Amino acid sequence: MARWLIVLVFLVACQVQAADLSGRVIAIADGDTFTLLTADKRQVKIRLAEIDAPESGQPYGNKSKQALSGLIFGKDVRVVVQTTDRYGRTVGRPYVSSLDICEEMVRTGAAWAYREYLIDRSLLTIEAEAKAHKRGLWGLSEAQNMPPWEWRRSGGSNTAGDCQIKGNINSKGDHIYHVPDSNSYGVTQINESKGERWFCSEAEAKAAGWRAPRG
Repeated sequence: MARWLIVLVFLVACQVQAADLSGRVIAIADGDTFTLLTADKRQVKIRLAEIDAPESGQPYGNKSKQALSGLIFGKDVRVVVQTTDRYGRTVGRPYVSSLDICEEMVRTGAAWAYREYLIDRSLLTIEAEAKAHKRGLWGLSEAQNMPPWEWRRSGGSNTAGDCQIKGNINSKGDHIYHVPDSNSYGVTQINESKGERWFCSEAEAKAAGWRAPRG
């Protein structure tokens, strides 16, 4: 009996260990997504678990991306894997040594606790503290401070992560694409039911018949 218990504990330990990924961060997509290069040279797209950062077209979106970059870019991290999302990304909580990156992003006001997928309820307390001290995005006006999940539901942003060029159709029927950080990007919303869409590159947008804004 004791031998079987030892074997069982060993198997469970192996499964837990297999749920971790380690490697170096080589790219930052936004405030909650990055690319990990593992020791065997695999590139793994990681979505931070239990938090949601402002999208690139939202107020504070670029600063959130910069915050994540400052914490992990070029560093060795360990990711405690939770699941795989519908886009094929590995969802997990990354650590740099003992620093919990998801917790730190919420603590500094660079991300929200993601209510829909929340497991660690302490993130709500950390978020409340950041809000009370007006850290990061909590320093924005109430009108600017929309949770990203609500912003996405309103058609304001791309949920697929990397394809961030907005293909808009204006009132005249002109097909115009808008790149991140352009003057028109933040106010442009995408309604896919009208034929509007997202592009991964300007070349893709042009090939599909969209043009850049004039002027």
